[in-house]
Amino acid sequence: RKQPEETPQPAPRRIFHERQRITGLPLYFQGYLSVRHSRCQEFRVYWTELRGTMLFFYDDKKAPTYSQKLDVSALTSATNVYPDKTGSEHFILMLSNGELELKANDHECGKEWKSFIHTITKLSVPPDESLLPEQLRRMHEVLEKEKERRMMLNNLNRKSPPSSTLTALPACFYAVSRQEAIEMLEKNPSCGNLILRPGSDSKSYAITIRYRLDAPQLKHYKVVSKGTSYLLELERQVILPSLQDVVNYFLIHTRGNLKPYVIQT
Repeated sequence: RKQPEETPQPAPRRIFHERQRITGLPLYFQGYLSVRHSRCQEFRVYWTELRGTMLFFYDDKKAPTYSQKLDVSALTSATNVYPDKTGSEHFILMLSNGELELKANDHECGKEWKSFIHTITKLSVPPDESLLPEQLRRMHEVLEKEKERRMMLNNLNRKSPPSSTLTALPACFYAVSRQEAIEMLEKNPSCGNLILRPGSDSKSYAITIRYRLDAPQLKHYKVVSKGTSYLLELERQVILPSLQDVVNYFLIHTRGNLKPYVIQT
């Protein structure tokens, strides 16, 4: 007798795509980590993702949006802490803005976390003789992806406004005009429907979005650089700390109806 087919569970896939839309960065490694900032006394467990040079911390494995994030591009060292009474892998990331203590469930998991963080921050696979061939293969793949991502951002950055930096540009930034952005969104809707671009005055930025109601709708929003923050000109002005947060604002407040425009390679 034929058994009834099980109903597929799409939830993990939806969560993955939601996180991809919100962060706009490629996923390199993930897992549970116990985290303690230098100003805190207690560790807290997060589901953690390494995307680009960012660590995103989620309160729950199924949470679509992160509760904290940390840029590890300015990593100076990753040091093991001995001994650890719990038996977990315990290490400290030394960053330009302070320390971050991390604990992984076991030695193997902790070794992978340190190796992947080293790979994307130093752009080289660590010379660790204890790494298995499969681990080395994955790290070389991540290394090539990160090099390609940075090369693309660097090429775009040459034409971007002076205030932008390599790490400040989201994946959906393109150095194009308003009309070019419209044409990109119309010709390749599968790539996304939100583009961040330079403003017409070459001193600010702009968001161009295209979405469907009864008919395709196009809208443009000005993003003004204010020192280290960005002013989003809506009916109510919104001030955000980074360009990625500007993009995230649109994604969160449209409940995922907008998707960053990222050319698939």
